[in-house]
Amino acid sequence: MRFAGLPVALPAVSYAFWLAVALLWIDLGQRNRRQAGALAGIGLALLLAAWLGYGADIAWPRILDGNSYVVAMLVGVSFIGLIGTRQGHSPPAGHGVTGRRGVIGTWLGVHLLGAILNLSTVFMVGDRLQRRGPLSLPQLLALNRGLSSAALWSPFFASMGVVMTLAPEMRFPTVVAFGMPLALLAGVLTALELGRRFDLSRVAGYSLSPPSLMMPVGMAALVMLFHYGLTPSLSIVSIITFLMPGVALASNLPRGPRWTLRRVRSHALERLPAMRGEISLFLCAGLLTQGLSTFIGAATGSEWTLFAQFGAPQAVASFLAIVASAVVGLHPIIGVSVLASVLELGGDRQTLFAFVALASWAVGTSVGPLSGINLSLQGRYGISGSEMMRHNLGYAGAMTALVVMAIVILDAWL
Repeated sequence: MRFAGLPVALPAVSYAFWLAVALLWIDLGQRNRRQAGALAGIGLALLLAAWLGYGADIAWPRILDGNSYVVAMLVGVSFIGLIGTRQGHSPPAGHGVTGRRGVIGTWLGVHLLGAILNLSTVFMVGDRLQRRGPLSLPQLLALNRGLSSAALWSPFFASMGVVMTLAPEMRFPTVVAFGMPLALLAGVLTALELGRRFDLSRVAGYSLSPPSLMMPVGMAALVMLFHYGLTPSLSIVSIITFLMPGVALASNLPRGPRWTLRRVRSHALERLPAMRGEISLFLCAGLLTQGLSTFIGAATGSEWTLFAQFGAPQAVASFLAIVASAVVGLHPIIGVSVLASVLELGGDRQTLFAFVALASWAVGTSVGPLSGINLSLQGRYGISGSEMMRHNLGYAGAMTALVVMAIVILDAWL
């Protein structure tokens, strides 16, 4: 609607998302229901406490708006799966290789494709590798780390959507300039560590082919074209939200309206309901953030913040706390949302916060036993989240050291 110059009826969109979660609540996993229910319950309780205990003025019709833009972006990005593929088939992929080169290929393939397609890429690449037999631990670790490290820089990731919402004045090019090299180091670290710990001579990997790269590169170029040329007034989140479904429809229409309608219907009935877990988590985390920030503002007269200033020491402490919470089972979005609600950031501090949030998301989801990627690997390939956590602890420790150094350099840079 913003693209067309129409007013955005955000409450109506938010109500529709929450209605979808309510209808699909019974199909959520037990862990997901407990976590999402706790987030929403605490957020609502804090809003009531602020209203009843401190007389806070609360816009009740809009309390469900938190993270709605992020969820809209997630839904929009999901349509990427309709681009350039026949129903039921994966996109063009490279041939298999073995050894350390194969691990690098798997990491790079999931990282580059996942930067656009998100979690669906793990299944595309993983299912292809599984044709040679059950996935081994090195293959699963490469899948995990390839996707999670894309959170450091990809504008198509939910992590970036959350960060852009919480820190709208952040310098996106600066964040990418620090995130991309760190993601590359994550790939190098993965190849070196897995080569040292495992015999990779018989471990099959994934090799990218040029057709596989055309789509993510093309989509990224389109987003930048709209952001810097055609629609500079729109945020990247908004551009992605309308651009992905539009490109998906345009790529299918040459096959005819019936073909397009059939694919969109299949997507709406199968793929979108399958996103109920992440959508419920994002919406409930948004309600928690709104409740916490409202309660703190009402109780302290909007004068209290967690840190008097947000520099390198505070950023490092925040990063470590969010990663630690991920290890014990909380999704990084919870830590990031809570941190944003107790900080008062301006100017370049938003850029530092954004990098901390993205880095903690990347490291936290790789090691967290209940993160989306590890739960997905568990459900699809039978590897437990706790086992993935144990084998990723060393990687998380090394990445933590790199992130701390990057935070210090970024703080000095800003």
